Amino acid sequence: MITKRIIPCLDVRNGRVVKGVNFTGLQDVSSPVELAKYYSENGADELVFYDITASFEERALFTDILRETARQVFIPLTVGGGINSTADFDRVLKCGADKVSVNSGAIRNPGLIEEAAKLYGDQCVVLSADIKRVDGEFHVFSKGGREDTGMEAIGWIKWGVDHGAGEIVVNSIDTDGVKQGFDLEMLERVSEAVSVPVIASGGAGCIEDFITLFKTLPKVDAGLAASIFHFGEVKISDLKEAMRQNGIVTRI
Repeated sequence: MITKRIIPCLDVRNGRVVKGVNFTGLQDVSSPVELAKYYSENGADELVFYDITASFEERALFTDILRETARQVFIPLTVGGGINSTADFDRVLKCGADKVSVNSGAIRNPGLIEEAAKLYGDQCVVLSADIKRVDGEFHVFSKGGREDTGMEAIGWIKWGVDHGAGEIVVNSIDTDGVKQGFDLEMLERVSEAVSVPVIASGGAGCIEDFITLFKTLPKVDAGLAASIFHFGEVKISDLKEAMRQNGIVTRI
């Protein structure tokens, strides 16, 4: 059986980790450097670092804080925010990233996915999709969930995988920060549509939400969360022990 991964997410704005609800109302949490070190030492399988306002502010991702964060991490690190070119890929990889997450940059220039995959390999290219229900359809949003692109999400994700994305992060705007469980309907649609690893993001509120995710949707490879880990509501060690007790294979 494939090992299920637990991935904390650092949403970084102006060099600080922040967290909101439904992508709004952001509040300060902590230093990304301190949190990254903590997670690396306390059972996280991977770590995600998003510069969440880079695309909206139309600037490059802050590399100084990224470089400092990467020095503390001894697990795979995925980095995203303001990734608009292969030069941006190159820059963050040189700062210590293992994988690069594209979202708004790929929406503006879909060819970036294939171009980056050819240069760095499919395993390096992570397509992150911020998705929200609009009139009964799943729409892709850009610029940190601020703009509705009008694009149908499942088709966009399938296209991205066909053109080189080696992993998908499904960010449900509807469930983000609400802590009522992952968006199982949306995740099922995505995991049935693609054969690459799918990471569930948005909605985790307790250990049971992860158990439900992996038991209901065995094709989902990983669960990503932020505030419940940041504020100590769920300890990764406790989560993994509960997963083990429920027959879900994970790295202890």
